[in-house]
Amino acid sequence: MADQVDVPTPNKAFVPLENNPEVMSHLIHQLGLPPSIGFTDVYSIDEPDLLAFVPRPSYALLLVFPVSSTYEASRVSEDTHRSEYASSGASEPVMWFKQTIRNACGLIGLLHAVSNGEARKHILPGSDLETLLRDAEPRDPIARADLLYESKALESAHADAAKLGDTAAPQAEDNVDLHFVAFVKGQDGRLWELDGRRKGPLERGQLADDEDALSEKALHLGVRRFLGVEAAGGNPDLRFSLVSLGPVFD
Repeated sequence: MADQVDVPTPNKAFVPLENNPEVMSHLIHQLGLPPSIGFTDVYSIDEPDLLAFVPRPSYALLLVFPVSSTYEASRVSEDTHRSEYASSGASEPVMWFKQTIRNACGLIGLLHAVSNGEARKHILPGSDLETLLRDAEPRDPIARADLLYESKALESAHADAAKLGDTAAPQAEDNVDLHFVAFVKGQDGRLWELDGRRKGPLERGQLADDEDALSEKALHLGVRRFLGVEAAGGNPDLRFSLVSLGPVFD
């Protein structure tokens, strides 16, 4: 459902990704991040003992959730008076990707997580990801989306990762009612909500130098705010899954 609302049906479709640390880590390593960086499950956003198991600092969070009428209403309401994002170049506060591939919200969320903030500093020279971001940076959002759409390296790496989930993957053409959103601490120290279905990146607030994407303030500005909007809108189904991008310790 989520991907079909704004992405024309004739567009290319990918097999949806599972929000599984193994799947997501495999994909970023295929694209060009070292094994020392990866994704970890976040089992609670409120219990300190469970949060303590997540390696820190957290560079970004990937949230996946069932698309609801509450979410659609809040998305449309917030975006109605916003202009379409049109920035490009090295001066951008964050790199944002518009989604034009069906069922690719997981891939777009992952790209948002690794293309911004601390994670981007770890991209391996000469990798497919370095090449992709170098080519994407000077382009406007439409041309940038076209670059992703035509990228054979991206399509191949995604197809390989989509085979690794714990559950049987849907078909590429299936309608999927789950959607991914990334929350990233940018190089500017601000928390950004990045979603390829929106009109552009959403700034959610300033973080201190010692506050990462999983800090109390970041959770308040990001994931908890998001879930609070759902609850306030009367959505009884607050199922969600969350993974954190950060260092991997043996």
